[in-house]
Amino acid sequence: MPVEFSSFPANWRLPLYWVEVDPSMAGTFTLAPPALLVGHKFAGGTAESNVPVAVGDRNTPQGLFGIGSMLERMVQRFFDNNGGQILWCLPIDEPAAGQAATGSITVATPPTDAGTLSLYIAGQLVQVAIGATDTTELVAANIVAAINDLDTLPVTAALHDSSSSQIDLTCRWKGSTGNDIDLRDSYRGSLGGEKLPPGLSLTYPAGNKLSGGTGVPDFTTAIANLGDELYEYVAVPFTDTTSLSAWQTEYGFSSSGRWGWMRQLYGQLYAAKRDTYSNLLVWYAAQNFPECVMAIEPAAPTPIWEWTAAFTGEAAIAFTNDPARPLQTLQLIGCLPAPKHQRFNTGQLNGLASTGAATQQANANNVPQIMRETTMYRLNLYGAPDDAYTDMTTLATLARLLRNQRSAVTSKFPRYKLADDGTRFGPGQAIVTPSIIKAELVAEYALDEFNGLVEDAKVFARNLIVERDSTNPNRVNVLYPPNLIGQLRIFAVLAQFRLLGAQQTQS
Repeated sequence: MPVEFSSFPANWRLPLYWVEVDPSMAGTFTLAPPALLVGHKFAGGTAESNVPVAVGDRNTPQGLFGIGSMLERMVQRFFDNNGGQILWCLPIDEPAAGQAATGSITVATPPTDAGTLSLYIAGQLVQVAIGATDTTELVAANIVAAINDLDTLPVTAALHDSSSSQIDLTCRWKGSTGNDIDLRDSYRGSLGGEKLPPGLSLTYPAGNKLSGGTGVPDFTTAIANLGDELYEYVAVPFTDTTSLSAWQTEYGFSSSGRWGWMRQLYGQLYAAKRDTYSNLLVWYAAQNFPECVMAIEPAAPTPIWEWTAAFTGEAAIAFTNDPARPLQTLQLIGCLPAPKHQRFNTGQLNGLASTGAATQQANANNVPQIMRETTMYRLNLYGAPDDAYTDMTTLATLARLLRNQRSAVTSKFPRYKLADDGTRFGPGQAIVTPSIIKAELVAEYALDEFNGLVEDAKVFARNLIVERDSTNPNRVNVLYPPNLIGQLRIFAVLAQFRLLGAQQTQS
């Protein structure tokens, strides 16, 4: 019986015992897919712009990207939700031609009694001691000092003039993302021990947000620098048309995209978008790509980049464990939901999910949790409704299946000869036929079914086609028809009760 060696030469003459080690039949496919956070760094950060850098703890990003930078805060929120993932960050410079978002808080009336001001900026608490006899100017000066003492904030503060009760706030980077910075006080209310001291009142800009930020980053160099390295779970908190186009091209299905046949890298994009219900419906209706963008209420204090990082962290750990399980009820730790009376209601959440929005809702402990990881893909190439990629579980499961299959084929048939079915060759020959390949794919599918990724193995085996190419004798063509396992998302009950009369109930 011939045994084919890969490296031990057939003409070797020296005795006696020689071993060629072959691991192809022993190993099992293992993968630790990394996550990637994309965000702005400060100019003083030591990390090279547009070049991915690995981050393994909460402290390192402070020096790499700058304390309080968008990317540093994203890392903190990611680790709140996922402490075990391999994490890379892609630091991006602020847009050179952009403008920083600005806004002001005015101390409208002075306090009549002492207390504590609980001010929230971008979801972070800033506490200011208020004296009973403080003037509006003194309160404003104390607010400025408290803000500038907290270096994790995304803003700087200054008095409008030397004798003013107006505090001018400026985002610490240029760009339209600064318009998402939320300003409010006493978020947790009196039950949470937060209320304005008697007499004190503050006025905020329209919508309680900074405004006037302009400019979006250029991702050309940053995306090119990713090369063909694997970045599976990618947080990109930029939802302008230019940024979406760049990242959706990189993670697209064309030949040059990560889901295309040439690269086979796969991966998932995550983001968040804040707006009113009606505006979000219009925005999502204009999108059509399998990216998860979570809808956020206007009154939620946490900024979009932190929502994005938390969402990505939860998705990464869940899909790494099991890509076919839904993400519903997973908590987004560190994100503050909108006040109860300003949240999307159930009907609105359903409308958003129907339009392609990933959705969230606060649970009984007032912690936001994922409702559904819906993607923005809705239409096929002809503009007809298409649910092929409605949920991110589809992409996650497909990526796992294709990687499993690739591992099996490349480990078992790395240097094989190809013959037609029925060819009479000796045992041990490194020869494979279409039927042998088909049997291997069926066995791999059975293992995937056992692991809860697919179903209907018998139907799969009937529909699987493996054939030798009619014009290229060195090529095998495969029609691979997996039936992806579903998810329990809706439990519908028709409660058809009865009211029986007295005569019917008598024995």
